[in-house]
Amino acid sequence: MAASLRRLAPAAPPDDAELVGRARAGERWAEEMIYRRHVGRLTRIAARLLRHGADVEDVVQETFLAAYADLGALREPSRLGPWLARSMVNRCHKRFRRRKVRRLLGLETGRDEPLDVQARAGTSPELRAELALLDRALDRLGDAERICWVLRVLEGHALADVAAMAGCSLATAKRRVARAQAHLARHVDGAPGPSGKEAFDAPA
Repeated sequence: MAASLRRLAPAAPPDDAELVGRARAGERWAEEMIYRRHVGRLTRIAARLLRHGADVEDVVQETFLAAYADLGALREPSRLGPWLARSMVNRCHKRFRRRKVRRLLGLETGRDEPLDVQARAGTSPELRAELALLDRALDRLGDAERICWVLRVLEGHALADVAAMAGCSLATAKRRVARAQAHLARHVDGAPGPSGKEAFDAPA
């Protein structure tokens, strides 16, 4: 009886390392599962960094398409999540540079989705107002500082993972987060440590 129950029990879902192996072997269902498992987190990070709906969608799609083509280069399949995040952050950097050029030419027309708009339903008006102040202060940061701060404070990643995703050393990641924190402390009362983090859905 016990043996029969074991046979009927659902198999545990494959981990990332197995999915990478299957996808490398050309099994399309594995690519689909990789997408379903990681798309939510990547979309959330991209939205907090880029804030343009169309840009967010484009960057996330580009990240997955490039990942499927480059899976053979992934040395540690169990680190698929951070690898995808780093690839996406690199694409966000490119978008930032493109935006600067388009603004200089008067061609940037995309509409922002600031933090107070991204906050989950039920967030109080007071907290939304605080998030709007925070968002304006973040706009005055350099792209590198904003990226590291968002990954560390809003996403809750360890500094070592922030460094890996941002493509910098641990010391540089620490400096960028500290500079961002000091800047925000000067512009936002009660400066974030995670100011407003409770207004967002918890990272998956």
